[in-house]
Amino acid sequence: MSKAGWVRIIPFAVFMLFIGLKEVLDWVVVKGWLELSPEQMLYLYPIKTVLVVGLLIVFWRQYNELDFSDFKNFTHTGASLLLGLLVFVLWINMDWGIATFGENKGFDPFLIGDTTTRNIMIFSRIFGAALVVPIMEELFWRSFMLRYVITSDFMSVRIGTYTLTSFVICSVLFGLEHNLLLAGIMAGAFYSLLLYWTKSIFQCILAHAVTNLVLGIYVLQTGFWQFW
Repeated sequence: MSKAGWVRIIPFAVFMLFIGLKEVLDWVVVKGWLELSPEQMLYLYPIKTVLVVGLLIVFWRQYNELDFSDFKNFTHTGASLLLGLLVFVLWINMDWGIATFGENKGFDPFLIGDTTTRNIMIFSRIFGAALVVPIMEELFWRSFMLRYVITSDFMSVRIGTYTLTSFVICSVLFGLEHNLLLAGIMAGAFYSLLLYWTKSIFQCILAHAVTNLVLGIYVLQTGFWQFW
């Protein structure tokens, strides 16, 4: 694997490692081998967010596909904003049992009694979900994996190159990353379609960020923690 591949894989891998760590800790707690409260488990999220932010900063100059001038195309930017909202609406309406992969207990910051600590945790979750996750995931899925499925020399493939195989594989794998399987596949497919049209990773990040930000606000307003 080339350096170009690793700088797009490592932030994602670290994030996923923490998800796996949480699953292991949940199992160990159930077995009675370790005592950890649900409140203590919440601290894993800000820790992994800080680590991933650090990695993205270190690798930032390597992400030559990220061009802020992409946002000057107001048609693309407007469409990205609307697509982000559309994915949110579909997401919260696709929580059918048959479309769910595993169990998600969610992220309930109100398990924390101290108001200041709780607000910090809420901020870290919103910041992580609405900014860190979209950058990290879009660099991995839309910049790296979507091209790597086409050829291992993925940097030789132009951003936004379409093949049916890469589109289907990446959409399904993106869905498997999430508790809401079909919703995840839907989101992965829409973000990829946006990339094929705009040829911009930043537009995908924007759409993804809108989805996650509005979802976070929705969860805080409704208490439907399973969506977090």
